[in-house]
Amino acid sequence: MKKIFTLIALALVATFALAACAPSAHINVSKDTIVIDVRTPDEYSAGHLDGAVNIDVENANFGTILSQLPTDGDYVVYCRSGNRSAKAVEIMKASGFTKVTDAHGINDASSATGIKIVQ
Repeated sequence: MKKIFTLIALALVATFALAACAPSAHINVSKDTIVIDVRTPDEYSAGHLDGAVNIDVENANFGTILSQLPTDGDYVVYCRSGNRSAKAVEIMKASGFTKVTDAHGINDASSATGIKIVQ
């Protein structure tokens, strides 16, 4: 009986942990939404969401570039796997941005927004 409860507990933990990392099923993107690719310029040029703006989160000028954007705008942020987008969203929220969505990795972002990947 103890083994069954342990297995159930592990299954629940795994399910909730994976669900927390998963992107939203659908992300609404309006004509006013700014899609930001926070990868390097080389990664961006290899393929990015159509219409996305490239602002490398690892660039020393990331904060300066952000300061030029309206904090009340609608933003969708993505990277390659979701690590850098999470970091960028955290920085943006700490800087006063109020409507920022982490779309995670580029493939997840494309699926969630319906925006094609282009070169």
